[in-house]
Parts: sequence; C-alpha cells; structure tokens
Amino acid sequence: MDEIHALQADLRERLGPHGKTSASYIAKVLRADGVRVSYNDRYVDLVLPEPYARRLEGLLKFRDLTAAESSLRKLDDAYREYRSASDRQGTSFVRTLVMKGRERAESITGNPRVGAEKRREKEEIAHWFKLWLELPDLFFDWLEMRKRSEGFQHVFSNNQSRSGSEN
Repeated sequence: MDEIHALQADLRERLGPHGKTSASYIAKVLRADGVRVSYNDRYVDLVLPEPYARRLEGLLKFRDLTAAESSLRKLDDAYREYRSASDRQGTSFVRTLVMKGRERAESITGNPRVGAEKRREKEEIAHWFKLWLELPDLFFDWLEMRKRSEGFQHVFSNNQSRSGSEN
C-alpha cells in the first residue's frame, strides 16, 4: 500500500495537478502487467488463489437487474458448494465478491453523473447484494416476492423488458 501511494505521489509530481491517478487505477495497471500487488478496494478486483480464481472469475456482474440476479445465483451456487465442503476460505471469497458488488453498486447510486433511472436500479441491486449477505438461505424466496411486488413492478417494469443479455 505504501508503494502505491509513493507511485501516486510520483505521478502527481510528474503530471502536475491535473494528472491525478487513483490508487485503484495504479493497482489495476500493475496487476495487468503481472506485478503482484497487495491492494484492495471496491474498484480493484480481488486476487484469488487457485482453484478459487478459476471457479469464481467473472461471476460478479451487475450491469442491470437481470445480470445482477444471474450473478447472485451463480455466486450462491459456488457459496453452497464451498459451504457443503466446509470450505471456509471459499465461502469467504464468495462473500467478499458479493460485498464488492454491493459497494460498487452503492458508489454508482451516489454519482450525480449517472442518470436517475440507472441510480435507482443500482440502489436496488445494492439492496439485493446486502440482503443476500445477511440471509443467503432466504434471499431467492424474498427476491421472487420482491419482483412480483407492486412497488417493484411500478419502478422497474420498463427495465425488465429492456434488459439485455449478460456480457
């Protein structure tokens, strides 16, 4: 972490006041270049050891409601596999991914540059992730009831018909 902050300060000195570079961006670039970086925040993907990386890679998606639900179902499947095998590390990795999804969705809800409709959708998704973390065994029953509710239908009926396929 100290090294990333040192790089950040060096870049700020070289690029001037308009050359701001976030610590998460620096960590992403270093990792993409093959450097092992011990840095974690909501914008940097979790570095997972094998076999967890292979099993969990690419499961966290929340582009829209459909993608978020599909993602939670896949993450829930992995969570249950790890739990049935008493694999605490595996269940912890899944929970960490869901927490990252919640944090990232929450960060979008407060971004004034994002349209109001998309912010409402991300707020709903963040709520889904939060509830899954609290009650994974009841979550999908709750979700089915939530999607049938009048309030959900009123706010998100257009989103459901426009949701595209997962990326």
